[in-house]
Amino acid sequence: MNSSPTARIPAKSLAADSLLAGSTAWYDSLHEAGILKDTTITGYNGYKVHAVYAPAIDPENAQGTAVVVHGYGDNHFVFLYLVRMYRDDLNYNVLFPDLQYHGYSEGDHCQMGWFDRYDVEQWADVAHNIFKDNFMVLHGVSMGGATVMMASGDKLQPFIKAIVEDCGYASVVTQFNNNRRQSFWFVPADILQSASFVTKKKHGWGFWEASSLEQLEKSTVPMLFIHGDADDFVPVKNVYKCYKAKKEGYKEIWVTEGAVHANSFAKYPEEYKQHVNDFLEKVKSL
Repeated sequence: MNSSPTARIPAKSLAADSLLAGSTAWYDSLHEAGILKDTTITGYNGYKVHAVYAPAIDPENAQGTAVVVHGYGDNHFVFLYLVRMYRDDLNYNVLFPDLQYHGYSEGDHCQMGWFDRYDVEQWADVAHNIFKDNFMVLHGVSMGGATVMMASGDKLQPFIKAIVEDCGYASVVTQFNNNRRQSFWFVPADILQSASFVTKKKHGWGFWEASSLEQLEKSTVPMLFIHGDADDFVPVKNVYKCYKAKKEGYKEIWVTEGAVHANSFAKYPEEYKQHVNDFLEKVKSL
């Protein structure tokens, strides 16, 4: 594991600040003070992948560690509202990576969470080795939400005690179909079969196998599902399918009224913090 300081990504400043005011200044000040640290590892397929980590605001009384996973086309910087929530409000250590083909990480294509889950599982090990605690939560939004759901069906380390998914999709093929109907309605559905075939041949995975639902059927880790009922990018029906698919282990669902895609925190910041904190405290009591 190597450390190499890097600057924030300026193009994402507006997005981060729109989700929680002051995020850019918060990030820059902690980075300059050496509290936020950059690190890289070799991912599951040999590419260099990047993350940033920081201890809880009160390290001696840290409540655990959170690994925060970003969405499609974003990077570690965009969802700073979650990093700030965990570190400053809930007193968790944090690690937040760039998925392959995003941010400062290498990669030759967007994996839509399917193989990204292997890197996230490796990042969980890295965070555990840094912070030495035995309560970890994986929290992802949008594609990040799908990533942590996809990871949930794997054999995870025992210190991963909880998962929070926010507006993740039930499967890659259903998400691509929804995007096709919204923006490319004139493109026939069978184009996805051809694209999946090419992706399978070139990158080793196909759209139909990349399923949150199938992974959730094997999941036993406690999970909180969050989704906005006004989400039309990843329609809210996805969360009901995912919630139903998880048969084992404790689970909760919170559908936020009037929230569009990845907007539940921005619309209900205090309620969001409370729901997440209550869920984690419940898990600790199980």
